[in-house]
Amino acid sequence: MPSRRHAIADDLRHQISSGHLKAGKRLPSEAQLAAHYTVSTSTLRNALALLQGEGLVEKIHGNGNFVRGGLSRITYIGGAAAPASWNAFCAPLQMTARTTSIEASSHLATLLNVPPGSSLTEVLFITHEGKTPHGMAHIYIPHDLASATSLLPEQIAVRLANHRPPLSEVQERVSARLPTRQEATALRISPSLAVLSLARVTTDASGRVVEAALLVLPGDRADALFTTRLVTEERSSKG
Repeated sequence: MPSRRHAIADDLRHQISSGHLKAGKRLPSEAQLAAHYTVSTSTLRNALALLQGEGLVEKIHGNGNFVRGGLSRITYIGGAAAPASWNAFCAPLQMTARTTSIEASSHLATLLNVPPGSSLTEVLFITHEGKTPHGMAHIYIPHDLASATSLLPEQIAVRLANHRPPLSEVQERVSARLPTRQEATALRISPSLAVLSLARVTTDASGRVVEAALLVLPGDRADALFTTRLVTEERSSKG
């Protein structure tokens, strides 16, 4: 016999799949739903968390829970110097950017191999499909390489491509984890939904770190692709 939270989730899931609850519709308040199903608010929230984890419901802070429309999956293309390489399937993504000047914290100082307190340019990118956030990226560049003016991914890519000495290495680390409270709020996802966390560090031929990127992608709508092209013995002998 299913638990109360699973039974509630099943009922709401059926209402969504049958079209009774349409995409964009605001659900009754949590108190109203708890009273309707004669359960505690905590049990009701656990049921909603299941639907949020499946990507059927999104909670907008201060506004309530809404039925979420179908979202396109995106793929992060690894192995490229261009920051925030998004490849949208089915629908284009919009992007907002905010650029600020900051001082390197101890964590960022270690990541970029600079003294703590060094001047950095921070660019926060948030991608959206309609009004729904799709992913976020923090890009950090030494201030002497990029001043705190509005930068887009294409502009950062051009700066890195024209950097001298040339780029030498792009190191990318991918992990799965739960979002922080701030990330869950910004991306409108459940705190129980796993995210892909990507940390990328770009180094030039002199060994200087010229860019560090921290990306967060909700696991229900994103994946990462890394392609290694191998040179066979036959091809190498022909060369």
